[in-house]
Amino acid sequence: MSYKNGKEVLPPHLLKELQKYIQGELVYIPKQTNRRAGWGEANGSRLALTERNEEIYRLYEKGYSFEELEQIYNLSMDSIRKIIYKTRELHSDVKQ
Repeated sequence: MSYKNGKEVLPPHLLKELQKYIQGELVYIPKQTNRRAGWGEANGSRLALTERNEEIYRLYEKGYSFEELEQIYNLSMDSIRKIIYKTRELHSDVKQ
């Protein structure tokens, strides 16, 4: 959450109206909807993991073994398998 100066983002008439109730204080203004961003959507973590998983799958398709991928990405064998099987499933759903 970032700080915004009301003088810079609010129309003057709205700023004057708000100043009747509060001045020189921080005010949190909630989003209009109750929908919160999903895990990793706001900071890019989800996208980074998706790209990493796609890369793991591409390398597997090129012939890299589970053991090699385990070493390259410092992940467990189970994690590598799950990533490959899940990504394969996603790719097969797209093709159909």
